[in-house]
Parts: sequence; C-alpha cells; structure tokens
Amino acid sequence: MTAHRRQKSFHLITALAVGSLMALSACSSGASAVQAGAESVSEPKPGGNLRVGIVGGSAKDTLDAHAPVTHPDQARVIQLYDTLASYDNEHKIQMALADSITPSADAATWTVHLRDGLKFSDGRPLTAEDVIFTFRRITDPASPQSGASALATLNRDALTATDPQTIVFSFNAPNSTFPDTAAQYALGIVPADYDPKKPIGAGPFMTESFTAGQQSVFVKNPHYWRAGQPLVDKVTIIDFPDDTARVNALLGGQVDAIDQLPLGQVNVVKANPAMKVLESATGSWLPFTMRVDQEPFNDPKVREAFRLIVDRQQMVDQVLGGHGTVGNDMYSPLDPCYPSDTPQRSQDIEKAKQLLAEAGKSSLTVDLVTSPVAAGLVEAAQVFAQQAKAAGVTVNVKKVDPGEFYGDQYLKWTFAQDFWFTRDYLSQASNSGFTTSPYNETHWDDQEWTSLVTEAQATTDSASRCGLIKQAQQIEFERGGNIIWGFPNSVDAYSATVQGLTPDKSGIPLTSFGFRNAWLNK
Repeated sequence: MTAHRRQKSFHLITALAVGSLMALSACSSGASAVQAGAESVSEPKPGGNLRVGIVGGSAKDTLDAHAPVTHPDQARVIQLYDTLASYDNEHKIQMALADSITPSADAATWTVHLRDGLKFSDGRPLTAEDVIFTFRRITDPASPQSGASALATLNRDALTATDPQTIVFSFNAPNSTFPDTAAQYALGIVPADYDPKKPIGAGPFMTESFTAGQQSVFVKNPHYWRAGQPLVDKVTIIDFPDDTARVNALLGGQVDAIDQLPLGQVNVVKANPAMKVLESATGSWLPFTMRVDQEPFNDPKVREAFRLIVDRQQMVDQVLGGHGTVGNDMYSPLDPCYPSDTPQRSQDIEKAKQLLAEAGKSSLTVDLVTSPVAAGLVEAAQVFAQQAKAAGVTVNVKKVDPGEFYGDQYLKWTFAQDFWFTRDYLSQASNSGFTTSPYNETHWDDQEWTSLVTEAQATTDSASRCGLIKQAQQIEFERGGNIIWGFPNSVDAYSATVQGLTPDKSGIPLTSFGFRNAWLNK
C-alpha cells in the first residue's frame, strides 16, 4: 500500500447497488494530529489542560454513552466513547473502531471487523463480545436507548461473534444505511460489564470527575487507538447555560474555548488579537416543533399557516447575524438525496390569514416554549413572535431554564423548539420521525411517510432510495410538524493559544474532533 493510500480511509459508497455492494475499510491506524485546514502556528505540543465552556447543562446531565440529550452530554460521550464508524470533516463516513463494515449482496447482513489491538481505557481488550453487548443494550426492548429506532430491524438475538474481532449483524430486512447508523455518536462501544456511573470507553479521554450541571474533568486515555492522540493531558468541560457568562469566561481566561459563540459577539472576538473564531457551515437546524396531535396544530392548515408566517431571511439575518443559510422546512441538507429543487417557501401573510380563517383559528393565541439550550433559540422565538403579529397570531414566549425544558415536559410541549446536529435523512428520521423514535417532538404519525421511509431504509439502489426520500421529504414539507427556517453555521471561539482546531460540517466541530486534535501553545 502506498504512502498516499495510507493517509486515507475508504468511505462508504452511498450509491449502494444490488450486486455491487462494497466493503467499507480503513487503511490508516489513526488520523494525523493536525487535520487538513486546521490553523497552525506551531508544532503539536503535548500536555496541558484544555478548558472548554459548553452551552447548556443541568442536574440531569449524564455520562451514559447511549442517552445523551444536551450539548454537554454530547461533548462528554464523544470524548469517552468511540463508535464503529465516524464522520470526517466533510460529513463523509470513515472507519473508526472497525476497519471494515461489509454488506451482503442484499444488505440484510453486515459483517464488522474490528481493528487490531483495541483496548478500553482501563486496558482491557475491546472484543466482538463487547460490540454485541453494546448493540443489545441499545436495543433492549425493556429500556431502548436513543439509537434503538435506527436499529428497529436488527435481529438482536442473532448477533454473532465469529471470532474475537468479527461480528455478524443480521437484519429482518435489508438495511442500506447501517454504516451511517454505526457512526452516530450515541452508539459508542462499551464493555460487557458497562456501568454508566463508572464509565469505561474507548474514546480519547476517560473520566476523572463529573458533577452534573457543573463540570466534567477527563484525562488522556493511554490506550487510545489513534496514534499520537489526544495531545492534551486533560480536558475540563464546564456547563454554561448563560451566554454572557460563557463569553466572559473566555475573554477573562477562565476557559480556553467555548462552543456556540453568541453571534452578536463574533466581531468583538475577532477584534481581539488573543482570540480566534472557528466557523463551520453545517446541516444543523433549530426547528420550531408543533405537536400534530394537539390543537391547534392537529389541523394541517394551521401548521402550513405557521410556516408561511416566517420570514426566513430575516431569521437568518437577525437571529444568526447572517451566519447560516435559509431553510425550506426540510432537514438533512447535506444528504445527497436532499430535494434542493423544491421551490423555496417564503413568507405569505395573506395566505397564512386565509388558512387560519379556514381552520376557524383567526386571532389565535399560542404559547411558545423556549430555552437557552442552543445559540439562537431564544432569539428565534422572539423574532417569530414579532412576525406572527402580522397574521393576527399572538405568540406568548415562555422561556424556561434547560433543566425544565428537558425535564418531565420534554417531548410534551405543544409548541416549542429544539436543536439538531448534522445527520443524513434516514438517520434523522429514525431519531425523530417514527412513533417509536426517541425524540419525536411533534408526535408525527403519518402512515404514508412511514411506509416510504421504511422502504427507503431497505432499498439498496441509490437512485431508487433517493426517490423515496424525496417523496418523504415532500410530505413533511407539506404537512409535517416542523418549521425549519434555517441552517446555522457552527460558530465557536477560542484562545489563540489553542492550536489544531478545524472547521467541520458536523455542527459540533469543537467537540467532535477538536478535543483530541487540539494542543496548547502556552
């Protein structure tokens, strides 16, 4: 194998075709310490404590590999655990703990082969039996985890280890997107005796201390499989529900980096020679969520009216400060099957009024629940409330703290918001579109849509699969429960002493690659 080939991993060819399904494999033993495009003014320098302020967090924070909800949860699981596959900076699938993921001709069976010499952070070998335990834990019918919906057709009882490094996954129907599922951060591999209160994983770091709602301290995993990573000895993740406090902590030197820089502070940070801004275009989205099973949103005319109320460009300009792109009520814009030819929906107040009148909902008053769980969420709620006045709709913005937002009423709010990172369509649909999905915020239950997506998941021909996805997207465009007004760029900030950070399209560039790639030049 040439040196040029050794620098790359083979990616999944998404155009899976019957008779030509190809194995997914990886040629390198690990990514280089400095990713392409990373800003670098020094040679990688090991050591030090990287202190990072992350938006959100509450007393419900968790270290459970398979149950992350908030931004700090996600930041933690990405550091503690690793997955069979992962994404590169361009949102292309690459191998991680597995060095190959190979489908059968009909994609109903997938064979996973693990890299040589894998170990957990406590030094124990990572074997096929641990992978089997992990996937059985995620799909436990008595306690399904957040990745269970995407694995609904997995025959969990038939998971088989043919040797210590090889696992055979059998599905009850063809599964054309299993590598994409295996790359989701909530499917980290854990040991067969896993205890989330004393977490052991195979990620770049391991736990030193954890205080829910406050901070987490992680130290370098000496057994990490990526050669030369991580570079820092320690990462301290600090919860910051308040934007001002998070920015002040960066400017005051209490932290070295923060995620989700408030967009009104971008120019302030850029003007400071001791600070840098890390901006990445993404497929992330901040939906308004309308419960389709509750009034007034059980009427599709009301849902359409609310989508027509939104001035999307104003949202992008005012809420995101121009750091993003206009949305069209469909998610997964980086998916190769995204229907970009669908005419752009724009504000139409008169049509919105007409639809509300036809639904008997003129002069409607609704509560909109929001929370500072992601940059721009509260601001978007306030802008929408102003825009709605023109259609005779009164929107009462109810701001709650993150703990309450993700508390007992989470997934029950009639009209609310949330955030999602970059995902391809079928993966996102599994997370939020089915009645069995863990985060079906809109209580979407559409049999035509369900049939199309289920068929798409089992379709190996890429052109046919894209056709089904576009039909499903059109249904959500016309009568779904989300208002998707835009796709925000990920805008993070960091001290100039931090090196090795790289933009990427995941929506979480700071935490997905950043911690294991970064070093401190101080």
